[in-house]
Amino acid sequence: MKKIGFIGLGVMGKPMAKNLLAAGYPLTVHNRSRPPVDELAALEATPATSSREVAERSDVVITMLPDTPDVELVVLGPKGVLEGTRPGSLLIDMSTVSPVATRRIAVEAAAKGVKMLDAPVSGGDVGAKEGTLSIMVGGEREVFEECFDIFRVLGKKIVYVGPSGMGQTVKACNQIVVALTLEAMAEALVLAAKAGLDPQLVVDVLSGGAARCWALEVRAPRVLKRDFTPGFRVKLHHKDLGIALEAARELGVPLPVTALVHQMFGALIAAGRENYDHSGIITLLEDLAGVEVRKQEG
Repeated sequence: MKKIGFIGLGVMGKPMAKNLLAAGYPLTVHNRSRPPVDELAALEATPATSSREVAERSDVVITMLPDTPDVELVVLGPKGVLEGTRPGSLLIDMSTVSPVATRRIAVEAAAKGVKMLDAPVSGGDVGAKEGTLSIMVGGEREVFEECFDIFRVLGKKIVYVGPSGMGQTVKACNQIVVALTLEAMAEALVLAAKAGLDPQLVVDVLSGGAARCWALEVRAPRVLKRDFTPGFRVKLHHKDLGIALEAARELGVPLPVTALVHQMFGALIAAGRENYDHSGIITLLEDLAGVEVRKQEG
């Protein structure tokens, strides 16, 4: 069984690392803040003091980090992953970052004899905890097949999508659909509340027809309870849409509605709501309409 290193124990990374431990993989962990490391160490993971140490102790290093600069620093920077790897090591970046940066990092890894996969995920904190994530993987197919058993612990839908950077491109497409669906749900529920309808009734009706979607099924119940505890933060979805827009500019693809929702997430950040769950986009529309969407009592 391969020895795995895991760097980045946030909302997504920590439950993913726990699932690997539960599956019996020897695990070395590192994180910018100490408490998640101590929590995993109590479950028999080996704590490390740097990304380099993680790589030195591992056959496969998985990174799950917030943004492109974080991945670049952890992998390429001082005391980074590539300082501790050896020829034949594998790097799996499961963060959501720029496809351009991914391809550049993969080239630098290859120069040291390290093979890299970009394997961003979808499914939120619930999918991370339950091991049911959707995983879209770019890189060499044979490396993907070598790591399939690891992916199977973390996800339910695991798809090889093409060469390096393609996993990140598919994830950008995913984030467009999720963001625009959340915004559409928000508009519908704000309209319903302003008209005096019971929002729960509206959710029930819409969920039984053509409007049925993940946003209604998973996020609407939280919205109606006014629970914006982050499963995926506004500031991270804002970042992800920025990646999608960057890729679209390079390819000459207009994404007008994506650009608008990107600006809406930006407005939430300016309002101090950057750490709301991304379903918190509804609060911006509530402010504009002068109404609050919540489950009616009785």
